[in-house]
Amino acid sequence: MKRIALSLLILLLATPVLAAPLRELADFAGVRANVLVGYGLVVGLDGSGDQTMQTPFTTQSLANMFSQLGITVPAGTNMQLRNIAAVMVTAELPPFSRPGQRLDVVVSSIGNARSLRGGTLLLTPLKGVDGATYAIAQGNLLVGGAGAEAGGSSVQINQQAGGRISRGAMVERAVPLELGRNGGLLELQLHQADFGTAQRVVTAINGEFGYPVAAAQDGRVIRLQGPTDSNERVNFMARIEQVQVDPVAAPARVVINARTGSVVLNQRVTLAPAAVAHGNLSVVIDTRFGVSQPAPFGDGDTVVVPDSEITISQQAGALQTVQGADLMAVVDALNALGATPQDLMSILEALKAAGALRAELEIL
Repeated sequence: MKRIALSLLILLLATPVLAAPLRELADFAGVRANVLVGYGLVVGLDGSGDQTMQTPFTTQSLANMFSQLGITVPAGTNMQLRNIAAVMVTAELPPFSRPGQRLDVVVSSIGNARSLRGGTLLLTPLKGVDGATYAIAQGNLLVGGAGAEAGGSSVQINQQAGGRISRGAMVERAVPLELGRNGGLLELQLHQADFGTAQRVVTAINGEFGYPVAAAQDGRVIRLQGPTDSNERVNFMARIEQVQVDPVAAPARVVINARTGSVVLNQRVTLAPAAVAHGNLSVVIDTRFGVSQPAPFGDGDTVVVPDSEITISQQAGALQTVQGADLMAVVDALNALGATPQDLMSILEALKAAGALRAELEIL
């Protein structure tokens, strides 16, 4: 199974680089989403809200809201509330959003509420990084988790301290964006900076239009001379996004995730001839406890005596030659070692240090 899993994992990355529309390789500068965040209150919870004695900001927020609604809470009032929770509300404002459009929002508890199920988010301003309000959120939460408890026992499916409100926010302000304001000049930004890919993008765009409209500024940014008329500019940008480009193949790279034990190799990884010995050393300590009891009417004490047994075992490992000029040869060579993914990480690091692994080694 280990051999099959590693082979399948690498075969997923072994497909050749094919032409792709430019919209999958680059974005126009300025055409991006903006994140919004806000602080609000969820009410209507069935006794699963914040314990307000431990979260004073919840009652403070409620008192401030009451004051705006013309309700005065006497100073020093101890509000023992269990059906309210303080939450953070997040959303993403897509490009070209206009006032009146609806957004999905995510609501997350910041106190000690056990569940937001059945709650209603009250009017919450959503602000951008500049502090301005761009949307207003309100509505009933949809919580995917569920739970129950009785007699000191509890069960829970998924988490209940967060939920979503579909179309729960309304855009109140648009983000200003003037494409081509400098005489129709546009910038195209590659997702992955590469001089070779940038050169191919310029060649493909100019070939599509039949005259030079694109020029590379560096390995990521392509400058385009677009129309000044807004309607013609949209047609121009749509045509640019459909241009087919063959990106330059990524450099040979091995990615290791030390936390999960994942090892991923791309199709350009090769191995120079090398010899590897692999073996496992295990140490087992087994301790048993016995009782030493003195003779009847003796002066000794009853004591517990530990009896420890230490066993050291080592799996035999012999030098094996590994080499490979293509991806599948590398897979077969590494599988022949019979190493676990955790051991494979150490072997790959040693091969890189020895100069036999012809690839970049990236550890996450």
